[in-house]
Amino acid sequence: MTRRWRGILIAILIVAALAALGAWLARPDPLTVTVRAVDRGRVEASVSNTRAGEVEACQRTKLSTILGGRIEYLGVKEGDHVEAGQVLMRLWHEDIRARAEVAEAQVATARSRVREACTVAGNAEREAERQEALATRGFVSASRAETARSEADARRATCLSARADLTTAERQLAAAGVDLGRIVIAAPFAGTVAKITGELGEYSTPSPPGVPTPPAIELFDDSCLYVKAPMDEVDAPRIQPGMTARVSVDALPGKHFAARVRRVAPYVSAQERQARTVDIDVDFASQDEARGLLVGYSADVEIILATRENVLRVPTAALRSGNTVLVVDTDGVLAERTLQTGVANWEYTEVTDGLSEGERIVTSLEREGIAPGVRVTTEPSAGR
Repeated sequence: MTRRWRGILIAILIVAALAALGAWLARPDPLTVTVRAVDRGRVEASVSNTRAGEVEACQRTKLSTILGGRIEYLGVKEGDHVEAGQVLMRLWHEDIRARAEVAEAQVATARSRVREACTVAGNAEREAERQEALATRGFVSASRAETARSEADARRATCLSARADLTTAERQLAAAGVDLGRIVIAAPFAGTVAKITGELGEYSTPSPPGVPTPPAIELFDDSCLYVKAPMDEVDAPRIQPGMTARVSVDALPGKHFAARVRRVAPYVSAQERQARTVDIDVDFASQDEARGLLVGYSADVEIILATRENVLRVPTAALRSGNTVLVVDTDGVLAERTLQTGVANWEYTEVTDGLSEGERIVTSLEREGIAPGVRVTTEPSAGR
């Protein structure tokens, strides 16, 4: 090769090297992404309520008197604990009490009349038997024996009439007792007084049919609690009584309560347009653990549909459309990978095919410029 061609070749090589150097210097800086290694662990398929649920008492009642009247006795205040059968409120009842006292006097009088009439009837019966015996032996006339028998029958009828009067008087007394029960509110079970409507001396009005009136006393038993929550109608067919659940309460962030589904409502509620839900009742696994929660607390329920242990999993937030993820290869370039997935929840998704344990996938999909083929530098996700 002549000196001239050797110089041309050297110049070409120099130009190519400079071009390559320029291209290398001009290439874009690597994109920084957050990655997470594919690991093994538990994955649960679950559904949650669409709107906030509520902590409820197993027993809760709204009490009112049957009759209206002025409040004469109010033996409790809001927040008091009461025992079953304890009198909570009583209305003025002097008129009913007076009628009850009259009925008591009538009962006493009727009993005295029964004793008198039945004693006389017994004597008349014995006299009739004696006269009939004497008439049989010829010592007295038959007419005298018949007269004695008629007298005994009349006295017996008087005794029966007196007994009937006593029964009537006793039933009148019982009716007066029923009237007294209409103006008294007693606790049907042991519990806590939630609310009282009315003050001592005020007039309490019972709720007539079809007219909603605030109850005089609202009572609940906070020793037994459960959660009522609305679930989307689409999720309802997958929920069955007996399923495991977790309850979280807004007032206690970070704390979860083990629970179990007790009831799934047999109908769909449509309280708002386009919001059709099915109510479920969830019992706490331990009432002792739930003790101290306030009735009315807002609560969320997560129903566990299926559980997989020690399976490959990826953060659900790392999945792209079509069940794909971006994997960082050994050269620091992003590659798209399609996955076969199993059970999933908002946190993790089970991977049945497409990834191996330890491979790094991108979790910061919100960053601009992330796409297959992009060169990246990595930083671990929080907590990894």
